[in-house]
Amino acid sequence: MDAQTILFGILQVATVILILALLYRPLGDGIARIYTSPKDWRVERALYRVIGVDPKAGQTWQAYLRGVLVFSVVGVLFVYALQRFQAVLPASLGLPPVPEGLAFNTAVSFVTNTNWQSYSPELTMGYTVQFAGLAVQNFVSAAVGIAIAIALVRGFAARGSRGSGTGAATIGNFWVDLVRGSFRLLLPISVIAAIALLAGGVVQNFAGFTDVTTLTGGAQSIPGGPVASQEAIKLLGTNGGGFFNANSAHPFENPTPWTNVLEIVLLLAIPFALPRAFGRIVGDNRQGYAILAVMATIFLVSITALSVLEALGSGSAPQAAGGAMEGKEQRFGILGSTLFAGASTLTSTGAVNSMHDSFTALGGMMPMVNMMLGEVAPGGTGSGLYGMLVLAVIAVFVGGLLVGRTPEYLGKKIGPREIKLASLYILVTPMLVLAGTALSFAIPGIRSDVETVSIWNPGVHGLSEVLYAFTSAANNNGSAFAGLTANTPWLNTALGVAMLLGRFVPIVLVLALAGSLAAQEPVPATAGTLPTHRPQFVGLLVGVAVIVTALTYFPVLTLGPLAEGLV
Repeated sequence: MDAQTILFGILQVATVILILALLYRPLGDGIARIYTSPKDWRVERALYRVIGVDPKAGQTWQAYLRGVLVFSVVGVLFVYALQRFQAVLPASLGLPPVPEGLAFNTAVSFVTNTNWQSYSPELTMGYTVQFAGLAVQNFVSAAVGIAIAIALVRGFAARGSRGSGTGAATIGNFWVDLVRGSFRLLLPISVIAAIALLAGGVVQNFAGFTDVTTLTGGAQSIPGGPVASQEAIKLLGTNGGGFFNANSAHPFENPTPWTNVLEIVLLLAIPFALPRAFGRIVGDNRQGYAILAVMATIFLVSITALSVLEALGSGSAPQAAGGAMEGKEQRFGILGSTLFAGASTLTSTGAVNSMHDSFTALGGMMPMVNMMLGEVAPGGTGSGLYGMLVLAVIAVFVGGLLVGRTPEYLGKKIGPREIKLASLYILVTPMLVLAGTALSFAIPGIRSDVETVSIWNPGVHGLSEVLYAFTSAANNNGSAFAGLTANTPWLNTALGVAMLLGRFVPIVLVLALAGSLAAQEPVPATAGTLPTHRPQFVGLLVGVAVIVTALTYFPVLTLGPLAEGLV
């Protein structure tokens, strides 16, 4: 790359960082106010009456969890039904019902904030399914993730809170958190973002398919649709599901370099602001800065590594072409593509503006590693913060073992129960990823189907494609190595199960941890308490995040992208 290209890439990164820095305090403080305000809006009170909820009633972690699960099950059934009855819905564009297996996979995908798409959206989903099913889930699945994070933060901030007459600790009210996250946070920002994207050239219409004659005299059918409105929440809610098959590489979704920067800012804004909200709610902004420092450190190292690996263009084909531009848009270039790829896989967004399958072998490994870290830098809307706080619990425990200090975090004792819950949380996604990948090759009938139907690139890269798919599904990301055909009975089912378990088993463990912490009376800091706002703890937490998570996958990486890249 020439010096001008490098300078332009650095300016993009600097612009994103500057905007995020300007948003950190006002957005974080606003999020804290949303979830701590004692006042309900009139429209919210009306909605609570309709669904029979007392907004002033606190919930135990078990009751909070029941609300999450009931709401999510209803969401899966609703999105599944919309797809199956698509042919009789208005604005279906004449498209047939979505097949059962694909409808199940898609419903699970959007409810779990994964947005894995084993289909071409513009050729499979009518407008009603897109905006009444998928776009709605983009809002509420993101709101659920933020609600879980806020519930865990309340657990740390609680002073031995007890539910009225029950003797059980409470962590808030799920229905209140869901409504406030949707209407006070996500919806207003999405409206503003959609208008900005419209100004940048993103389409928003109900034009259906328009037949045009190309410059070469051929005929082509160009799809339209309500794209800008869905694009905004797809990014802001770290969802990732594109209106078109090319996702944010499509000029109707992401037309220019400045819209590319705007989309990157949208997918990072809330995850990077949540540490500020965390600090405000627990009453110590320094704790928020410490979490932010860990997230920012991992983010910058990952983006730098990915950009360098792609800029080097390892391999004879990239070197002959003068750069690793296969699968990348000329209007974004290598550095605009790697910034987007890193940001989307360090969050749980899954949106792409380039094809990760076309990255160099080691460059393509980096998005995979980003997800294997648990997507905590800064992670998805809510899931990044609660994932990092779970790692902080482990770091405090490890720090206590190393220096003989009392394992406490924010005045709460980290005992056997808390460590067991945190440890199980860490083990869930590796188990799903490794088991799903292994079963795809270990069972003869399934292996034959995977190798002959799904994998278009046999050999080492084929293993990487399957590994990437299960990593993406279990971590609720949604991006893919696009050379894999995943619309098969096995992968639709297995990836759907991985998405469900990868979303809700960690939620169960996080809410149980929140309940355990909320029941504790805080203990005063002593000379033996490990300070958790200083640089040494930031370094310890970075080390724990990398060692405890990423190294779990090292053996399988040596069989896939490392083997391919080091040949």
